[in-house]
Amino acid sequence: MDPNEQPVEPEPPAGQATPPAPPAQTTPDAPDEETMAQIRQRRMAKLGVVPSSSVASPILAKPETSGAAAGAAAAVTPSSSKATDQGRIEAEKGKRTQITISPAPGAPKSVAGTTSGELPRKRQVSEIDDYPGTPPPRKHTPAKDEPIEDYTNRLLETVFRISVEPSRTADSIGHKLTFLPTLSEDLANDGLPLKLSLDRVEEAIMEGATAFPRDKPLFDYLLPCWKRVTRALKVLRGPAPQKEEILKEAKRLCFSNCIFALTMPELFKHPNPHHDTLVPYVLRQVESEDGLCMDFFTEAMGRLDDDDSIVPLFTRAMVDISSKLSTLSMNDEYKSYVNALTTYSRFPPLLRALAEHPSFQMAQSAPGIEKNTLLGPFFRLSPLQPEVTTVFFAGPRTMEKGSVQTSQTALQMSLSAHQTDLRTIINAFIRASPEAKNRVLDWFAYIMNVNHKRRALQVDPREVSSDGFMMNVTVVLDFLCEPFMDNAFSKVGRIDVNYFRRSPRLDIKEETKLNADQSESDEFYATKIDGESNFITEVFFLTLAAHHYGSEAANSKMKNLEKDIKFYEKNLAMIEAERPKLANRPDQLRILEQTLQRHTAVLERAMALRFAIEGVLLDQKMQSRSLQFMRYVTVWLLRVASQTEYTPDKPLRLPLPASQPKAFSCLPEYALQDIVDNFKFVFRYIPQVIISAVGDEIVALCITFLESSEYVRNPYLKSSLVSLLFHGTWPAYHLSKGILGDLMTNTRFANDYLLHAIMKFYIECESTGASSQFYDKFNIRYEIFQIIKCIWVNDVYKNELVQSSKTNRSFFVRFVNMLMNDATYVLDEGLSKFPKIHDMQMKLKDRTLSQQDREKIEEELRTAEGQATSFMQLVNETVGMMKLFTTTLSEAFTMPEIVHRLAGMLDYNLEILTGPKSKSLKVENADKYFFNPRTLLPEIVDIYLNLGSSSAFIEAVAADGRSYKPSTMASAGQILRGKQMKELPELLAWDALCKKFEAAKEIIDQADIDFDDAPPEFEDPIMGMLMTDPVILPSKHVVDRSTIVQHLLSDPKDPYTRQPMTIEDVVPDTALRSQIEAWKLERTAELRAKAAGDAMDTTE
Repeated sequence: MDPNEQPVEPEPPAGQATPPAPPAQTTPDAPDEETMAQIRQRRMAKLGVVPSSSVASPILAKPETSGAAAGAAAAVTPSSSKATDQGRIEAEKGKRTQITISPAPGAPKSVAGTTSGELPRKRQVSEIDDYPGTPPPRKHTPAKDEPIEDYTNRLLETVFRISVEPSRTADSIGHKLTFLPTLSEDLANDGLPLKLSLDRVEEAIMEGATAFPRDKPLFDYLLPCWKRVTRALKVLRGPAPQKEEILKEAKRLCFSNCIFALTMPELFKHPNPHHDTLVPYVLRQVESEDGLCMDFFTEAMGRLDDDDSIVPLFTRAMVDISSKLSTLSMNDEYKSYVNALTTYSRFPPLLRALAEHPSFQMAQSAPGIEKNTLLGPFFRLSPLQPEVTTVFFAGPRTMEKGSVQTSQTALQMSLSAHQTDLRTIINAFIRASPEAKNRVLDWFAYIMNVNHKRRALQVDPREVSSDGFMMNVTVVLDFLCEPFMDNAFSKVGRIDVNYFRRSPRLDIKEETKLNADQSESDEFYATKIDGESNFITEVFFLTLAAHHYGSEAANSKMKNLEKDIKFYEKNLAMIEAERPKLANRPDQLRILEQTLQRHTAVLERAMALRFAIEGVLLDQKMQSRSLQFMRYVTVWLLRVASQTEYTPDKPLRLPLPASQPKAFSCLPEYALQDIVDNFKFVFRYIPQVIISAVGDEIVALCITFLESSEYVRNPYLKSSLVSLLFHGTWPAYHLSKGILGDLMTNTRFANDYLLHAIMKFYIECESTGASSQFYDKFNIRYEIFQIIKCIWVNDVYKNELVQSSKTNRSFFVRFVNMLMNDATYVLDEGLSKFPKIHDMQMKLKDRTLSQQDREKIEEELRTAEGQATSFMQLVNETVGMMKLFTTTLSEAFTMPEIVHRLAGMLDYNLEILTGPKSKSLKVENADKYFFNPRTLLPEIVDIYLNLGSSSAFIEAVAADGRSYKPSTMASAGQILRGKQMKELPELLAWDALCKKFEAAKEIIDQADIDFDDAPPEFEDPIMGMLMTDPVILPSKHVVDRSTIVQHLLSDPKDPYTRQPMTIEDVVPDTALRSQIEAWKLERTAELRAKAAGDAMDTTE
């Protein structure tokens, strides 16, 4: 029974004798004297009190005499009492040889009725309970001149809810008091008043605590006592040094016994492993009456130097709390656990002790971090836990978009609050001490080093940490970077590029490097540099790695989940389709239903997880911090690569130095990849975040590594830079040219370098080294077209293109050649799909078609439609780009190296659109394939008109023996007139140009007739035409210069031996050229003579 809540038994009727006392004492037996002496000695040492060596402790030694004999025993003096007080108390004790106790009216017989030769019998608690005591109808207000002894007695009674006076069963407020028979008897035997005093309070606490029910934690008794004395000390009014001294001493002793109750419960005969812990009290609110308040923590911290058992006690409690939390999720009542560690974070000594505890870092695997380390369970809590996602997104297949967004908002709020707590905790650890800071950094680094597999193509969740855990780690590290991420980049210079050469915490040995192979990287990092990295550098590289293994890995998982969901939905549809077939087969139908349920459960889990990941990644505040960090990484990378002190307000010159710094080339590739992926995600999903977060540095990054593309080895990563610029051109809110459009159009750095950089990569992406390089290049070039269209409004770029065609002829020729290659291919592939689509659409209208054949044709039709759609988008962009460029600089497109190929491409596609084959291009709903002949035909005609002033182009068109036909040109003019696709001036210009083609065609045909019998050695072996400028290849074969020039534009190898070569490797065959020219002159003379002779014969 709780001594604070003892029931009051009814008083016996009047005239009836008091029932005899039970023969045996009901209080618990004390330990034997030897054990008790050892325990007490330990207690006194902790309390700072040294018991007398010549006199036994009063609580152990039973007095054999009363009065003066008892008073001769020395009492224990509190360590905080002054010497004068101690002397006064001892002298007062020596004078008191006898004390008379007057029983209260109606009280049972007391020890005064015993004979002098008998020891008085101790009163039992049950006997005191029979006594109703003095009723406390009102709060007792002590007189102003209350003696200090009475004050002490009243205070200790109120604090500890105990009494040594048999008649006192309740204090002045009405709280029940526990009678202490042993101490009461000892006081009587010592001839002292039955009052509690500081010199006997130790015995009082001991007896009161020993009487506390053993089925309850003893701390439940002592903690409220400590809180009561603490409150009494706070409300003490006026100068009262004696009272203050009494309160402080009572508080000190009470706290010491609180610690003893947990560390030495055997002292009170209360050993219980389930009770001897602070865990339940720490988990309660600090404001709650039964929880640890801040005053208790503060008192404990103040005693650390005197009591070495306090820190282990608190440490063990938090380790147990962490262990319990590892079994919980956000669906459970987890907040008290987090609050407990947050409370600890206010006290650096506790954090230092936790950081040194073995459990702070004892995991041996990536999944083990979350449960087996001290901080792991706190970071593990996340809405991405599987059991939590299904609560936020219950029934995801039927959830409307608005409901999904509402759930995602709630998810973000819950997660943000938790991550703020984690930030507070980690900040406190870092500030606790250098050792604690290093332990935290070690813990973060361990997380990164064992989670490399999170970026594998196939991720086994049993081998890596969870997405929720890694996202929390990433966000907290972003928080740690905030103090040094100012908009002026004033502290970016403190990030040490030699971090990975100073015994780094992070392991990047197996990571792909920006532009170095494994051996180069190993050799570079094998040379160590002395010194330690500063905190900014440590956090910078940890955060960079966290984004790679955390947020970007979660983004990849979301993309994979989208594919999985489509696959699951397809399977479910197939299973549903089988249901009607099993209507008469109940057994098989039951199996089908079970299969359907399993697949549905898998699908819903995947959808719930996808919604949850999306919700986490769409948190705008989180992404704002992330982008700010990526801006810092961007500026830092440009500084390292350029070997300058670059910031966005300083100029940057391109190209970068020819000699690449090893510190840059040996960096992990994710240093650049994380920037690109993070910005692309925000551009696509939450562009409103980036409007205020983007700066010149992101455009500078893309242009720099496209212009100096040799600095980055991975072609996919380089193409991602183009994608990033392309994403920046998407219209967003009031920005019609996108978020990066104005920066690319108007900034000085972009004006100087952007156009050349993207044209350069347009050429380079022809060969990426990937198995899908042939199709990848079209996607890349499509994005380049969009960028060029965005910036073309600035005449600076038009002038730059003209200048490039004059000063860097070979570069420009290669660019135009690639452009024509693309136009030729995509036009041919795109337009060739429509006859097939037309035929399949006609077949599907046949009602006699079998179901099997119909399904087969429908599948083929879907494939052809998809291909046609993709190619026609590329057709429209490529033709549009050619029209744009030929409008600006027609001369560049009529160079001898490219004019014949350009003319042939235009003639071929014009014939497809206007000739007899055009009828096969008619398909149903052509707009859905982005096929619009009313737009495509006029644009091709515009290209003709743009180049029509060049005689070289006119001759090239007329010389195209494969596709040029005057009838095709005339048909195109009729369509343009009939469909009103062009204005009258353009139609007249077209007619005039067609006549020029016809005239040139007559001249060329006559020349072909004249030189038709040329010797074989004069003809080009590849093209079959009469050579005009024969050259000798490295393989010793002879071809015309125009032939090898065109070949090298697409394939820089000897066409015969396939060995690499350039146009500079050819040798002019001057002798053969002279022979050809001599033969042509001779042949021309013969023809003229013959013509003259024919004319004379006619006259005759």
